[in-house]
Amino acid sequence: MKLLVTGGAGFIGSAVVRLAVERGYQVVNLDALTYAANLANVEPVADSPLYAFVQADIRDRGALDAAFAAHRPDIVLHLAAESHVDRSIDGPADFIDTNITGTFNMLEAARKYWQAAGRPDGFRFHHVSTDEVFGSLPADPAVQFTEATAYDPRSPYSASKAASDHLVRAWFETYGLPVVLSNCSNNYGPYHFPEKLIPVVILNALAGRPLPIYGDGSNIRDWLYVEDHADALLLVATKGAMGRSYNIGGENERTNLQLVRTICTILDRLRPRGSGAYADLITFVADRPGHDARYAINPSRIRDELGWRLSVTVEEGLERTVRWYLDNEAWWRPLLARQGVGQRLGKGAP
Repeated sequence: MKLLVTGGAGFIGSAVVRLAVERGYQVVNLDALTYAANLANVEPVADSPLYAFVQADIRDRGALDAAFAAHRPDIVLHLAAESHVDRSIDGPADFIDTNITGTFNMLEAARKYWQAAGRPDGFRFHHVSTDEVFGSLPADPAVQFTEATAYDPRSPYSASKAASDHLVRAWFETYGLPVVLSNCSNNYGPYHFPEKLIPVVILNALAGRPLPIYGDGSNIRDWLYVEDHADALLLVATKGAMGRSYNIGGENERTNLQLVRTICTILDRLRPRGSGAYADLITFVADRPGHDARYAINPSRIRDELGWRLSVTVEEGLERTVRWYLDNEAWWRPLLARQGVGQRLGKGAP
């Protein structure tokens, strides 16, 4: 079976690529190699005869048609997207172009290929999305996002992903394109580009810089280890019911402040400071505009219908993540020079 993975040089996409090759799938990694992409993320499988790389932008329809014709995939896992909320506040146009127009191009290229191939029964288009399309939840732990939750996006990023979700459903209903969808909670783990909260905290702590926390740190997120997510995505792509969506969550809710303190405690043990504790570096900064209060996913559908289970708790996953960054400075050090890394983005209008 051959998989076409868009965005396979990114954080989640590369985890899918590595796991799929490990499991014996043929994998075509299609990536534009924009600022957050890194081919070092797939170095562990880059020499495998099961792996191929195509540098192409999902905004380039001609390049997509050529990739489908040349590689003839059985399954598409569409992960390519602009994904940083703060960047979407400062520059929404890239998010509209890539996440909406790019997904339209992917759907049309897939539909053309599928129809020309005689509409094979085994073909699937798996669109990978986010829980941020659902908006914000109250503090009540009994209230969670389900697949039936109404969409209520609050940022340019989440709005663009919501639009792409709707396009995918429309191509299923209108054209019969065999699609599955998934919406995930916040991912973390190895190879995470250093602009998101967890790698920022780890790398700032190692450098002795302030550990920035938006607002008062009370915003709650449900944390999903990226390798668990990759396992779930391959399961949905191969076993999910056509036209069905699956929420993939870590069942690990933490406030941002709790999360940062946990990372600090792990670092205190593994790489002690010369004086004081890493938590001494915590600094509260002005909140992000439109910052959602809480995300939490109910993963009962993927658990009950497809048998998926988490493999690690958030404490175990954070331990693995911190150790990975300590052991892989040669991976993250060059990334610190890339555009916007280390700068506060997404402040909104002055």
